[in-house]
Amino acid sequence: MSISTIVVMGGMAALQVSARLVQQGTIKTRALALAQGRLEAKRSVRWEALLQDDLDHDGSTDVVMADDGQGADVSAGDGIYSAQWEHDGVILKWTVAMDRLGPLSTAGLVTIRAAASYPGLGGLRVVEVGTVRANPTFTGAR
Repeated sequence: MSISTIVVMGGMAALQVSARLVQQGTIKTRALALAQGRLEAKRSVRWEALLQDDLDHDGSTDVVMADDGQGADVSAGDGIYSAQWEHDGVILKWTVAMDRLGPLSTAGLVTIRAAASYPGLGGLRVVEVGTVRANPTFTGAR
């Protein structure tokens, strides 16, 4: 009876550990999917709408990115526009950094980054993805 109790207790502990690892894998996958999804949305939107986001896909703008020194934006007026959104325990931050200061229409290219942070077993974890996108109407003139 004692041996059976020890075996059952060990099995239950193993089940708890595996359940925790599955939960961690699920949230990591969700974080990566959110970051990749935001990056793909930014790659596919019209250039003029690059600083606007429709997060719930209902056809109306939910977020207008700002160059205000908040969130992932280091300082106001630096040409880096940022936004943030929390969804299902994941905090998603994304930035659009222009290659020159001024209106979006004068930029030749932008660097787009998305970082998703989530609670992990050892603390806060972050997955980050990025890409570069060229302005389809850029002429090189200022």
